[in-house]
Amino acid sequence: MIVSRTPHRVSFFGGGTDYPSYYLEHGGKVLGAAIDKYCYLNVRRLPPFFWHKHRIVYAKQETVNEIDEIQHPAVREVLRYLNVDYGVSIHHDGDIPARSGMGSSSAFTVGLLKSMTALDGCVVSDEDLMLKAIHVEQNLIGENVGSQDQAFAAFGGLNLMEFMPNGRISVRPVVMAPDRFRELEDSLLLYFTGVSRIASEVAAEQIKNTERNLSGLEEMKRLVDEGYGIITDASRDLRDFGLLLNETWKLKKSLSSRITTDAVESIYEDGRSAGAVGGKLLGAGGGGFFLFFVEEEHRAEFRGRMSKYLEVPFRFDLDGSKIVVYQPERAYE
Repeated sequence: MIVSRTPHRVSFFGGGTDYPSYYLEHGGKVLGAAIDKYCYLNVRRLPPFFWHKHRIVYAKQETVNEIDEIQHPAVREVLRYLNVDYGVSIHHDGDIPARSGMGSSSAFTVGLLKSMTALDGCVVSDEDLMLKAIHVEQNLIGENVGSQDQAFAAFGGLNLMEFMPNGRISVRPVVMAPDRFRELEDSLLLYFTGVSRIASEVAAEQIKNTERNLSGLEEMKRLVDEGYGIITDASRDLRDFGLLLNETWKLKKSLSSRITTDAVESIYEDGRSAGAVGGKLLGAGGGGFFLFFVEEEHRAEFRGRMSKYLEVPFRFDLDGSKIVVYQPERAYE
């Protein structure tokens, strides 16, 4: 039996430049962090005593005999990709709802690849895990997804990522003094909008508009360097990081008509009026989670005025996808 734990992520700057349709021509950059909200997978070989060969439990339960019968796209394509010829039981639990803009789909795919590899007694590097997950999601499933979610899920950490026109992806940890690292964590408050959406559908319009949005995407990429400069320069006020979140949110809304809604705008205005320096909607848009930057002296009032929304406390995750239980089982002959 294998139990894996794979983090979700929050993206600060550069989201949208990690889509292959953009970075394979222009290069992309993202600044963000994995967080301690996780996708948990319990994976084991299924004994051959049942009428079904595979059992998959997530929001619903599937019991099937053939991989092609599996409805869950990530499970189906991962098992095909790995040429799994034995029965498996896969059980999912998550800290964050699906379709919420925090990389839940990629966390699942990365975690499943990690788990199935471990089930066969093998170890996969973080880089290989990232690349395999990108291949499964973008090429085998055909989702309209970028490449940052798989990287954060695999590597964990607070990272500056670069997506090269040659397809190479660089993941560089951000080095900060411990007290500044903690101050950044404490200043970021996460709230659920109560709205879930299918990210691939929201992203489709943005991808279609890539050529029209080139100037906006270049500016979003520039903000990555500016944000990185703020948090790594101890002489800079972290408040500037919050103000920059406001700027990237304005840019993000210009990329597609489906990124924001009246309800989303209302939540953002509530947050700003309650004392947030800035903030942004995470993920492709349309719903999910808002990330706000709130200075220490305003946090108590902010939380009081935002109490009608669900706050999700978090810290950065530095481990990435990991196996937390490994109990090898002998295969049935």
